[in-house]
Amino acid sequence: MNAIQKKSRDFAIRIIRCYKYLHDEKQEYIMSKQLLRCGTSIGANTRESKNAQSKMDFINKLNIALKEADETEYWLDLLNATGYLDDKEYSSINNDCVELIKLLTSIIKKLKDDSSKE
Repeated sequence: MNAIQKKSRDFAIRIIRCYKYLHDEKQEYIMSKQLLRCGTSIGANTRESKNAQSKMDFINKLNIALKEADETEYWLDLLNATGYLDDKEYSSINNDCVELIKLLTSIIKKLKDDSSKE
């Protein structure tokens, strides 16, 4: 398992725990479901990328993971803004999300740069 796959898997576990907390403790059902869907999709897409059929397919899978990470950041922001996640809870998990976004962006940029040199 490479670094992005490990980080996105660990993040998915945090998202699942956050979902359970929001669902069970806060009785929030709509935004938490969206968070669960996109937050776990990051890891699913990075995992799927290892079986890509081509370099462009690989980049595409990572781009999908990046879009899901960006959406996850949006739902985390809304959950914080509406008081379902306090600032400490939000900051901790959002920092992990931002780290994934930066890592995915860096990998995609490098792959695209390498492709343009070929």
